[in-house]
Amino acid sequence: MAGLWQQLSSLRQGRALALLHFICLLYLPSGALPWDKKASPPPSPEGFQVVKGNFSRIFLRVGYHKIAEIPAGARNISIQETVKSRNYLALQTNSGISIINGNWVIDRPGIITAVGTQLTYQRPNEIRSRNGESITAPGPLTEDLHVYLIYQQPGPSVYYEYSMPLQNTHPTSEPHTPSDILPLVQTVRPTNPGEEVNPGDATKNDIIKVELHPNRVPSDPSVNSNPQPTYTWTKSGHTACSTTCGTGSRQVLWECVENDSQASVAADLCDPDLEPTNREEECNIQPCPAYWDVGEWSECSRRCGPGNQHRQVICRQVTRAHAVNGTETAVTVGPEMCGLSDRPVTKSTCQLKICSQWEIRSEWSPCSVPCGVGQRSREVVCLSNQGDVEDDGECNMNLKPETLQNCDMGACARSWFSSLWSQRCSAECGQGNRTRTTVCLINHATDLPLDSCDGERPPEATSCDSGPCQDRLEWYAGPWGQCSAECGNGTQTRSLVCIFNNNGLMEVVDEFKCSSLPQPITAQPCRLRPCGVQWYVTDWSACSRSCNGGYRVREVRCLADNIAPSDRLRPELDPREPRRMQQTAMFS
Repeated sequence: MAGLWQQLSSLRQGRALALLHFICLLYLPSGALPWDKKASPPPSPEGFQVVKGNFSRIFLRVGYHKIAEIPAGARNISIQETVKSRNYLALQTNSGISIINGNWVIDRPGIITAVGTQLTYQRPNEIRSRNGESITAPGPLTEDLHVYLIYQQPGPSVYYEYSMPLQNTHPTSEPHTPSDILPLVQTVRPTNPGEEVNPGDATKNDIIKVELHPNRVPSDPSVNSNPQPTYTWTKSGHTACSTTCGTGSRQVLWECVENDSQASVAADLCDPDLEPTNREEECNIQPCPAYWDVGEWSECSRRCGPGNQHRQVICRQVTRAHAVNGTETAVTVGPEMCGLSDRPVTKSTCQLKICSQWEIRSEWSPCSVPCGVGQRSREVVCLSNQGDVEDDGECNMNLKPETLQNCDMGACARSWFSSLWSQRCSAECGQGNRTRTTVCLINHATDLPLDSCDGERPPEATSCDSGPCQDRLEWYAGPWGQCSAECGNGTQTRSLVCIFNNNGLMEVVDEFKCSSLPQPITAQPCRLRPCGVQWYVTDWSACSRSCNGGYRVREVRCLADNIAPSDRLRPELDPREPRRMQQTAMFS
């Protein structure tokens, strides 16, 4: 007991230091308040039941689809897209008032005050983040809340969770506690035999029991002494409001004082379990002036040339400012509150670049035919406004000048054309012929059948005389004989005689008299028709034995006219057939 009084005496001597400590607290930087220490959160005054659900479909029609109804009184509300998508979450009150993303208008992320709580709407960065949209709220809700999904992409998946108070679990009734003396809160839950209860561990089935504790240092009841001093947490002031309008917040400052003298003392003299938790209060509740919230311009409607772009303009009003994270909560209000005459334009003209134009680079080429109907062409290119040649797709294809055109050169004339007569006579002496070639042409351009020209065809041969044939030796060739093969390659021959011609009188003489003259050929190859596929064989080999029976062989091939192997011959004509072997053996 003496040690305890000595400790209290030393604490009284520290009142001056405690007062200096409190003054320093008033000038702490934002976010560094003295109660920013890790402590167990105050348990809930009643038990709660957690409700969970998951919404997932593969395909839906595009539009709004109801996911869930969260009843009034719900707390700790969390709605989260489990898969990132191009879908959106939306909220509506039970009375049909849109809160987030209603009427096909996508709101910006932020904090919205509605149905008695603050709803935090988050949409992570569309490129860098892999998380989907989410909506959270501490609650409790003052009316039912309807959750919707704006479906745009297949495979949506949304998880939602909230807590509902258990109706049959109530805290024990306790006497009224003065506002400057806070109760000590204990958490009690059912335990199993042998299970240790952790006082700071509260679950959804926790039963909360509130007990009053006196703010005094425990004393020994066996010792009769003067009443010991007691200490209480009391409000000492507050920080500046976070905003001048739209319901801001300010931090409430608490200090530990001695009850009798109300003098400030060190904070550790007060019961830490009774340290006040209401450290923030609202301020400047009057609404802020409405303003036009201007969205980003859409893409230009055309890649080149004059086009249009649009943007969204919404009248909003800030209802709350948050000093901790520097954000604001705004609601959509009627456009008349922003002033219709000052509304920013929602449509504007735009032009990304000057469109490319078609340019004709050349005149029409000559007609492709000298007469009749042909075609002519010219060069057309697509030029940028800088004069560079671009792909045709950069210009309007509907306006491209034609590059091909029909041309009519008039009716074609058909005429006989003849070459010059040959210079030599066909006979070295006596009567002979000179020849030329005759063709039917259209303006020297096209061969036609010989009967397509008008008029009689000019002659292609004329007689000539090379002078008398006197004492002249010459070879005389007879007509060619028949081809030696009925099909395929063969040979035909003719006979030669030596003739002595004396002015038309001819006499056959010995061939050696014409030996000094060039001798005409007497044989030439011939081919009446293709033979088609046929059998080809080699000569027979020698007999395998000189006596007492043996065998001989030959090779047989079935070949086409181009000497390529074929299998199109009839089997009954196969030279390898045994009945044609005459006791000889063959191998192919």
